[in-house]
Amino acid sequence: MSESRPQTPLIAAEEPSSAAPTPTAVRALRAHPALVLAGIVLASLNMRAALAGVSPLVGEINDHFGLNATASSLVTTIPLVFMGLGSIAAPRLARRFGTEPVLCAALVLLGGGILVRVAPPVAALFVGGALVGTAIAFLNVLMPGLIKRDFPDRAASMTALYSTAMILGATVSAACAVPLENALGGWRGSLASWALLAAVAVVVWIPQALIARRGGHHVTAPAAGGTAAEGPNLLRSGLAWQVTLLMGTQSLIAYVCIAWMPTVFTDHGMDKGEAGLVYAFYTLVQMAGSFVVPVLAGRLRDQRMLAVGVVLLLAGGATGLLLAPVAGAWVWATMMGVAQGGTLGLALTLMVLRSRDAHTAARLSGMAQTWGYLLASVGPFAVGAVHQATGGWGLPIGVLLVACLALVFLGLGAGRDRKI
Repeated sequence: MSESRPQTPLIAAEEPSSAAPTPTAVRALRAHPALVLAGIVLASLNMRAALAGVSPLVGEINDHFGLNATASSLVTTIPLVFMGLGSIAAPRLARRFGTEPVLCAALVLLGGGILVRVAPPVAALFVGGALVGTAIAFLNVLMPGLIKRDFPDRAASMTALYSTAMILGATVSAACAVPLENALGGWRGSLASWALLAAVAVVVWIPQALIARRGGHHVTAPAAGGTAAEGPNLLRSGLAWQVTLLMGTQSLIAYVCIAWMPTVFTDHGMDKGEAGLVYAFYTLVQMAGSFVVPVLAGRLRDQRMLAVGVVLLLAGGATGLLLAPVAGAWVWATMMGVAQGGTLGLALTLMVLRSRDAHTAARLSGMAQTWGYLLASVGPFAVGAVHQATGGWGLPIGVLLVACLALVFLGLGAGRDRKI
């Protein structure tokens, strides 16, 4: 199993296995593993909660500000775009200031963005969304490298834990959005409440950030073929691009489902309330796939067949959505939910398993999530445009099936037992 081999917690350029060890300076201090684990879980719960709680309240937000459909779409699109753009800076900031301080700062930025988003001016809604997306980008990018560094022999199981916690946060946020709105006097109170979860996570990460700063930064001497700070050229790596496009394509499918799945059901005659329940169930069962698939991936040296199996399950659910959207809604939601969680968990796990060290894992995560989320941001608009042009859902769902076909080939490439 690839994760069973010892991994160095230091940043290192790719070298032949026979190369002599490079002189390094190691941090003398490291937070207790239990504190690190608690920090990972709390950060993961925050990674989607601030986004998922918006969708159930979009109608109230639109009515309050008088937004048209185009402006309304920016409420969810702007954070997604900045999740891509913010991913560019995360590895550089972590290299400059350390992973823990940047993670802590990202959680502070997240809480601030949530509060800015509910400020009175309509512009604050979009500015806050950009801050939220940037903060989540930092968390997204740095988590795989942190796991690779601190849990090298349990990378897959830890990825399963954090991806499941991430989906749990999204599920609870979506389910509680309307009850919190009723309890707190409006949509602003509902959205602002998630700043409290970010604040709790900050409290746990502050001592880790202080320990990291006291212990010093990761330092490495130059290595043959480039500096340790640079590492392998990911833009010239076919394997890196396969992982990147795998992440982007599965994210595109996920955000298309977030934007349009309930509408598909209601357009075919399903009651709006039931459509919401089916969608919530789809989100909930993603936790099963996000936990099981990374664990299985960690037990395998080659993840190609696992990738193909998960994608076929996703394609099966999409096909059912095309042929009998209402009659089999709960079945298709189950299939697509489990598979969607599985493809997310697999993409995150491959960022770790395909990397030789923690720094490469963070850089690969940055590359995959920069291009991945920018690609994903196109999905809801493209599918909506196709739906508007055709007046039906046959061709838009066909686009999802084409994306599933692409995922099969990407999984066959990224799932090979190779290292960057």
